[in-house]
Amino acid sequence: MSHPPFKSVEASRPPWDSSAHPHYTQTLNPSYTPGSGSFTKTESESATHVSIDPYGPNRPANLNYKLLISAITPRPIGFIATRSADGSTTNLSPFSFFNVVATDPPIFVVGLVGKGATGGKKDTLANIIETGECVINIISEDFIDAANIACVDAPYGVSEFDISGLTRADTEVVATPRVKEAVFSIEAKLVENREFHSKTDPTRVSSTMVVVEGVRFWAREDALNEERSLIDIEKLRPVARMGGITYARVTDLFELPRPVWGNDFTDEERNRFTAGDNN
Repeated sequence: MSHPPFKSVEASRPPWDSSAHPHYTQTLNPSYTPGSGSFTKTESESATHVSIDPYGPNRPANLNYKLLISAITPRPIGFIATRSADGSTTNLSPFSFFNVVATDPPIFVVGLVGKGATGGKKDTLANIIETGECVINIISEDFIDAANIACVDAPYGVSEFDISGLTRADTEVVATPRVKEAVFSIEAKLVENREFHSKTDPTRVSSTMVVVEGVRFWAREDALNEERSLIDIEKLRPVARMGGITYARVTDLFELPRPVWGNDFTDEERNRFTAGDNN
């Protein structure tokens, strides 16, 4: 499927709204009660769904990729810095198959799909396996263009720090530099990596999952609360990955306290759900 030149499409859109700031609203349905279901229940009940077999005949794997990145959204972006084993070059690349999965110890996972420019492991993956370390940086609005250009398929040995114009900053535990412009960064050590083989060609490694442990956090001081437990969203201004080439910024926020069975359910509701009467 062909697309018109992006710069022409972009020029037809409204300019970036610098006045948009993270702010809090009510939830869509502040009067929600236990058992109420979706706010758009009528619409969802009348909708039909289709079953998709990811390994169905005549379904190439790239369709699953496109489907999943458009449905599993928004996704945080891990902007990962690595260093070659001989220390001669540094690499910097964004990955949206990324998340935190544990806090004690701090554990993060990154999914790397496909191969590198030379047909072997991607530079990031090769560096992590060879050195056993990396630095995860969180992308903010003000350097999203620099982060995006780090996606370029530059030859091995060319540093995306230089291509992007982002600044190398010191670290304490690992030898890899962090991104100075990042409000929050994580020095990490490799825990394990696991390869996955293509279902259509079992001889081909199609993706690799890397598990790393955070061994040092870096937070911009003006974005951190006094007990060093919270990053100010106004300062962080994180960017999320959507489907295709679409990204999202965080502006509309709402809060939902986690419910407590003994406090937030009436006696009648507790009795009804305990009895299994969900009609």
